[in-house]
Amino acid sequence: MSQPEREPLPQLGFGLGLRPDHYEQIAAAPQRIDWFEAISENYMVGGGRPLRWLERIRADYPVVLHGVSLSIGSSDALDRAYLIELKALAERVQPAWISDHLCWTGIAGRNLHDLLPLPHTMEAVRHVAARVREVQDFLGRRILLENVSSYAVFRDSRLPEWEFLKAIAEEADCLLLLDVNNIYVNSQNHGFDPLDYLRAIPPRRVQQIHLAGHSRSGELLIDTHDHPVPEPVWQLYAAAVRRFGAVATMVERDDRIPPLAELVTELDRARAIAADSLAVAA
Repeated sequence: MSQPEREPLPQLGFGLGLRPDHYEQIAAAPQRIDWFEAISENYMVGGGRPLRWLERIRADYPVVLHGVSLSIGSSDALDRAYLIELKALAERVQPAWISDHLCWTGIAGRNLHDLLPLPHTMEAVRHVAARVREVQDFLGRRILLENVSSYAVFRDSRLPEWEFLKAIAEEADCLLLLDVNNIYVNSQNHGFDPLDYLRAIPPRRVQQIHLAGHSRSGELLIDTHDHPVPEPVWQLYAAAVRRFGAVATMVERDDRIPPLAELVTELDRARAIAADSLAVAA
């Protein structure tokens, strides 16, 4: 296996998730969008309409691949068939990078179709880091891991979430996709200061940022991706830019998807906040 690439990855600017609702409009005319994030599993096929759209849009824009089924934290063996398909897609569209979630999605060969959190222990750090290194060796590139939202804590957890994330990134020598909305959601659900989270993460590990909205269910905030980015998340994003610099930033919307123009407006706000925060940091 080739060793994963260690060359610096590009700084892409401001992007959106690639969704079927917007294929035709994106392809028809230039947009105020620098790049797109495509859900890997939607295109891990031999052909068909979604893959044709991805290739058409990839001809005009940089693309990154974002997976939801790597299940890097599972006790199951890594799914070799999945990795072969992912590598084939990467060779086909040449993404700027590949990411997935710091979670597990199934057990005993069954995909539960949810992003399930892990206990924050050193045993889990070693387990996940070893699997990340195996994936990176197979793909021949470093991957990004995304922090996930959670709604309960494990009795056996010994590390704060941010130390758990940092330890895995350092031991696996991978990069991070920092979901600012998930940090805010977890800070409210579990009672910590989100700025402590940002301060603990090494800037050299952060390659991408996600922005999204959430919903409330009783006392919990739920990461639903069906609302605009709320004000507290924008404020936390400003702090993240001051901490991490000009990191590629993307607005996510997976349900109640609005017209493309509304998402571009949100993206313009991200641009303005980033510019202001960088000016303050300078």
